[in-house]
Amino acid sequence: MQRRHFSHIALGAALAASWTKHALAQVQKPVAGTDYQVLDTPANVEAPQGKIEVVEFFWYSCQHCNAFEPTLGEWVKKLPNDVAFRRVPVAFDTSFVPQQRLFYTLEAMGLVEKLHAKVFAAIHVQKLPLASGEAITEWVGKNGVDQAKFVAQYNSFGVVTKAQRASQLQNAYKVEGVPALGVAGRFYTDGSLAKSMERALQVVESLVAGLRPTAGKPAPAKAAKKP
Repeated sequence: MQRRHFSHIALGAALAASWTKHALAQVQKPVAGTDYQVLDTPANVEAPQGKIEVVEFFWYSCQHCNAFEPTLGEWVKKLPNDVAFRRVPVAFDTSFVPQQRLFYTLEAMGLVEKLHAKVFAAIHVQKLPLASGEAITEWVGKNGVDQAKFVAQYNSFGVVTKAQRASQLQNAYKVEGVPALGVAGRFYTDGSLAKSMERALQVVESLVAGLRPTAGKPAPAKAAKKP
């Protein structure tokens, strides 16, 4: 979804290339100003020292974000240990704020893993209008969440502050459409720049490799969790 112009963002069917030097060698080296933008002023990062932050900017009601989510989810599972990933919901105007606060409330309650994908499904498959605090609260209640606790978090200072900071970060990265990706507070790419969100992930991999002190050597992948 573009901030000013709605346009379709092509999505490849295959997952992003794995985090290896061989895979990166198969991708044409990204070009600054063409495949990604370099920020004039670095944006804030929350990643701890020694970690390279990757941010996904999204909006629950964006059909392109919904289409991208399964691919992104699989990609995130394979991230190296030196990469810190986080999602940031955007607000191009005040009508976006309820869904911003929905995400941060789910995060505060430890419910992102359980309900994040279900929010997308509710909006894009079930066609539910989750655009207000009231509609959102009714929906989470139907999904087993204590409504009183949810409302308390939704209206809390912490959640409101996180939503405000998300908008500030979105502006710092000069996000014009979603889904979009930011790297280390320094680089920005999206489907329009990279020509697809699949390639945008490959651009991110290349940028991360270039930021490593080991000159592109991939960090060990996260160990798979036991079922």
